[in-house]
Amino acid sequence: MTARATESLIRRYYDAFNRGDIDGMLACLSPGFVHDVNQGGRRKGKAKFKSFCEHMSRTYKEELKDIVIMAAKDGSRGAAEFVVHGKYIATDEGLPPAKGQKYKLPGATLFAIEDGLIARVTTHYNLNDWIRQVAG
Repeated sequence: MTARATESLIRRYYDAFNRGDIDGMLACLSPGFVHDVNQGGRRKGKAKFKSFCEHMSRTYKEELKDIVIMAAKDGSRGAAEFVVHGKYIATDEGLPPAKGQKYKLPGATLFAIEDGLIARVTTHYNLNDWIRQVAG
């Protein structure tokens, strides 16, 4: 895989995210997909990731903007930096109550690519900054 192909794959993944198209996101993932959760555990498999995405869709309304995508020359790794523009629409367990609060949060994701599909997604953001924005 080339860097250009990896960048295109990551762009398709984020275009699907911004459309709220979970199936479109899943189509970009390998069968053995792994999701490393920011400040949390690890989800293995597309089914668990789909459940996570469905939960997120019920709890948050988000759009990623200012996306910058980078890829290794051999296409085996990629990264993206972006700004999350979101609205907290339903209370998530263990977090402050949702009241439709808006937030703007920088984030980044690391990708591992295998056989032309995303094998691993590791997303990073500052949870304390998000809590400050929605609690304040």
